[in-house]
Amino acid sequence: MAQHEVEIVISPSGEVKVHIKGVKGKGCLEYAAWLTEIVGKLKDQKLTSEYYEPDTKARIDLRQELRNE
Repeated sequence: MAQHEVEIVISPSGEVKVHIKGVKGKGCLEYAAWLTEIVGKLKDQKLTSEYYEPDTKARIDLRQELRNE
């Protein structure tokens, strides 16, 4: 199974940016819907070239990594 990555950056002002990597096709929208339930209202969405590739099945495994910048 392919490796999927969800990169979440929270700014000091509280703005949340999410980049979903490795999910082909519309599967990334499943991640986006799941994250919207957690984070809140969606302000903007940009689709990458992976969105336009053939769909793959997605399985979500959660892992948290905190970084202080």
